[in-house]
Amino acid sequence: MSARGKHRRSKARPFVRGFVAVGTGGAALVLPIMGATGAGAAQPAQVTQVAQETQATVPQVQLVTHKVASGETLSKIAKKHSVSGGWKKLYKANSAVIGTDPTRLRPGLTLTVGTKTVQTPANEVKAAPAATPAAEPAATPAAEPAAEKTYTNDLDGWIKEALDIMAQNGIPGSYDGIHRNVMRESSGNPQATNNWDSNAVAGTPSKGLLQTIDPTFQAYHVPGTSMDPFDPVANIAAACNYAADKYGSIDNVNGAY
Repeated sequence: MSARGKHRRSKARPFVRGFVAVGTGGAALVLPIMGATGAGAAQPAQVTQVAQETQATVPQVQLVTHKVASGETLSKIAKKHSVSGGWKKLYKANSAVIGTDPTRLRPGLTLTVGTKTVQTPANEVKAAPAATPAAEPAATPAAEPAAEKTYTNDLDGWIKEALDIMAQNGIPGSYDGIHRNVMRESSGNPQATNNWDSNAVAGTPSKGLLQTIDPTFQAYHVPGTSMDPFDPVANIAAACNYAADKYGSIDNVNGAY
């Protein structure tokens, strides 16, 4: 008859306990069982949840501009900003602003000299908060303000910005109608000036993208735009305001007006 083994549970280390097995010689053997809390049950490891904040970034391309100072030349500006292709490339990118003569730079002109890529922080991504009890309805998050609209510093951007301003002031006109008349009047050069027609002889030369004379520009100036008739957006808006008054819309203008 085999001997009956006896064992006592000690207050020893956690996660360790033993059971008694009867060996072939009748001796009681205490064998360890790691991580047991009950018969055949393994105690799960305690998991700690840590909320992490991740800040994402998205690449965006921005224009690099240069404001022309007195005495500067395209060559100097191209060298200063390391423009690939030199002054010829710089002139080609800004011919609509500079005009037909690359040697005549008007102080105060803003030239595009290149682009740069920047990393813009996106919305922070946070761990989800604990579930709100059923008795307490979740608060509605406040709506984020809309990003300010931007425009490119070229004929396309000038027309689009002018159209938005015109829409706010109830002035009719379309992109195609404006573009068609701009190309006829100034070939897209916001600094264009007519020094030979009857208006010029009378001392009020036609100016800007849509060739308005100063009295007309001032009479039909659209609030919120520059008072400079050479400003491309202000010139477009005032000319379209005039055309709407005289012809119903700039879209109806197909020649001198």
